[in-house]
Amino acid sequence: SMGVQDNNPEVQKAINRIQPREMTEQVVSWCRELNFDSVNIDLIYGLPLQTVESFSKTLGEILEMSPERLAIFNYAHVPWLKPHQDVLAKSGVLGADEKIDIFCRTVEEVTGAGYVYIGLDHFAKPEDELCKAQHAQTLQRNFQGYSTQGGSSIYGHGMSAVSQTHDAYFQNEKNLGDYYESIASGNNAFVRGYILSEDDKIRRYTIMNLMCNLKLNFDEVSKSLNIDFREYFSDEIQSFTSFQEDGLIEVTDNEISITDMGRMFIRNAAMKFDAYLDKSTSRFSKTL
Repeated sequence: SMGVQDNNPEVQKAINRIQPREMTEQVVSWCRELNFDSVNIDLIYGLPLQTVESFSKTLGEILEMSPERLAIFNYAHVPWLKPHQDVLAKSGVLGADEKIDIFCRTVEEVTGAGYVYIGLDHFAKPEDELCKAQHAQTLQRNFQGYSTQGGSSIYGHGMSAVSQTHDAYFQNEKNLGDYYESIASGNNAFVRGYILSEDDKIRRYTIMNLMCNLKLNFDEVSKSLNIDFREYFSDEIQSFTSFQEDGLIEVTDNEISITDMGRMFIRNAAMKFDAYLDKSTSRFSKTL
């Protein structure tokens, strides 16, 4: 899996991340020579100086490399969390309308090239395991995006890395000096953690299913979690009225399903089940 972000030299210069197209092509070539089963390339839209046309050019160049998977992420501009991002604002961070134009064009071009649109921001060739997992409803989503490794624990190594088990999350030291000092003293590298409550697990399962399967079947979720979904999430179900009016989701007596147009706003739908998110603020990155 390779982070490319964008092939455009001007965009690369603006974000201080120089990675010529030829370098990416060379690495993909090495992967093929070593018989890698699957190659993934990450791109980011919403970066300074990008346009619909310039990103389309990058996309065409990446498609020529024929990776098995593409992850195309929305740039999250959160300078209150990452102060260094203030530098990018000087070159002009794209607005929501521009991002929507880029992503709509991207979906058309990637699916037109034969890839299957997976969940929110991933694409894969029909024969790839990611497509097979979504068809079998075993697809999972973790900190790195969509994955076929459902139920597996994730152990993060390195400064600031986040780990996940069935019952907990924990994060390593963010400061390099403190990270090395902790390891040198024989201690664990993590500096904070959280033990999940039963409600946390129920909500995680619900959000995961919505983002991976693009729907929630009330009877199936009730059976899996040993709850009455309609009663447990009665307020959340009723809160989707505006989503229905905008044609983003469909709600029946037994199911919530995301429409094709609603896939771009699936994070907003998932937020309805987040007990910790203060929906009256915009502390975290906007979904578009």
